[in-house]
Formats: sequence, structure tokens, C-alpha cells
Amino acid sequence: MNSAPIINDNAARHRFEIDLGNGEFAYAEYDLPPGAIRFYHTLVPASHGGQGLGTALIKAGLSAARNRGLKVIPTCPFFRDYLKKHVDEQDIVDPAHLYLLLD
Repeated sequence: MNSAPIINDNAARHRFEIDLGNGEFAYAEYDLPPGAIRFYHTLVPASHGGQGLGTALIKAGLSAARNRGLKVIPTCPFFRDYLKKHVDEQDIVDPAHLYLLLD
């Protein structure tokens, strides 16, 4: 079984990231409007797809938002799709942006 990836919040680059070695990273980029965290882009290199790295980044981002008392604005399609499937986590979504989870 693979060990869980190490995810760092690189605040200087505004992204949660996983160092994949050889200069490659999987990451979820964000910005910080007042009282919220907006996730707007997630990237997992194709060579590392299917390993659950994107989901690990989402879970880390949502956990950090909860710990910081921030609401989530999921403009990134990957975050939106995850939250659509995990209704139990939608309480973290900024109420003004719940429309993003509608089809």
C-alpha cells in the first residue's frame, strides 16, 4: 500500500502542493478573499494520475479551511465535482457560492 502523500501549504505560492520529485508538483491553487478560501485550479501531472493525489489535495484544502474557520469557494471544477459527490462536506461551501454545485 502506498503511503499518504505529504501535502504542504505553500503560502508564498498560494497553493497546497505535493512534491513529486524531479521538479514536478501536484497542486491546488487558491486565493484568500475575506473569510474564505477560493480554490481555482488543481493540477496533477498525467504521469501521476489515478493515484488519488487530487483527492488528497482537496481533502487537505477542505481540512485547512475548517481549521482556519474559512468558507470554501470551489471555482475549480475538480473541487466542485468532489463536493457534489460528498454532500456531507458541503457545509464548508460559502453559501453565496452554493450555486457552483448545481448542474
